[in-house]
Amino acid sequence: MRLDKYLKVSRVIKRRTIANEVCDAKHVLVNGKIARASYDVKENDIIEITMGSNVTKIQVTKVTEHATKDDAALMYKVLN
Repeated sequence: MRLDKYLKVSRVIKRRTIANEVCDAKHVLVNGKIARASYDVKENDIIEITMGSNVTKIQVTKVTEHATKDDAALMYKVLN
C-alpha cells in the first residue's frame, strides 16, 4: 500500500492530500530515509513524521486496504 494511503487509512493523518503534501515536503522518514508518497509500506516499517516541532514516530503493525475507526488504531504502534 502507498505511504500516503496508509497514513490516511490508519488515521495518522486525516486526509490523503495532506499526507501527500507532507511526503512531498520531505517531512516523512521511513526506516531513517526520506520517503515519497508512492513508497510501498510493509509491516515493521518505522515511520517518522515531522509537522512543525511535533515529531511522531510509529511502527507499522498491519497493512489493510480498509479500516474502521477501531481497527485503524491497531494498524500501528506509537514509539515516542
